[in-house]
Amino acid sequence: MYAIVKAGARQERVSVGEVLDIDRVEASVGATLSLPLLLLVDGGKISTPGAGSTVSAEVLDEVKGPKIDILRYKSKTGYRRRQGFRAKKTRIKVTAINSK
Repeated sequence: MYAIVKAGARQERVSVGEVLDIDRVEASVGATLSLPLLLLVDGGKISTPGAGSTVSAEVLDEVKGPKIDILRYKSKTGYRRRQGFRAKKTRIKVTAINSK
């Protein structure tokens, strides 16, 4: 059984016991998160649960994503700019899928 949940600006595929990195959430380590449930797949049965259906997750850690290098260049003018970016992520562990 797995579920599709909304985590920040993305949708993630999760199952119970899975550890994943989502966009940063304002929550302390050890806190419990409640993510809205969009789709539930149980074997061959697919359902869209009603309002109030959630996935419970525990916050494990605050981590950084991979570094992205941003380079700007214009030929024949000597214009070069270099910039980097690392997104902040929250590592969570899915504890339960609560469908109504």
